[in-house]
Amino acid sequence: MKRKIIAVTACATGVAHTYMAAKALKKAAKSMGHLLKVETQGATGIENELTEKDVNIGEVVIFAVDTKVRDKERFDHQRILHVPVAAPIKDAEKVISDALELVDNQ
Repeated sequence: MKRKIIAVTACATGVAHTYMAAKALKKAAKSMGHLLKVETQGATGIENELTEKDVNIGEVVIFAVDTKVRDKERFDHQRILHVPVAAPIKDAEKVISDALELVDNQ
């Protein structure tokens, strides 16, 4: 079953790890058969910004961050999995599975 996941990635410097984590999550979601949209909050600002519709459609939010999430209140009504930005780089499938488990065990 295709699941709908949204994510925000951000590292302290907003450069490499932000984008590496986003890429790893996208690749893992595709291989697992899920839909995923990732917002990156890097040195150049917010890219691929999640819309209100995206947030409402997402079953769960993954915050793969080592810094504060900008405009975090957008996600107040969502289940959120917080992980370090390096976690999806190491094992994105586990991060996605853990996020979906949050929803399934509510």
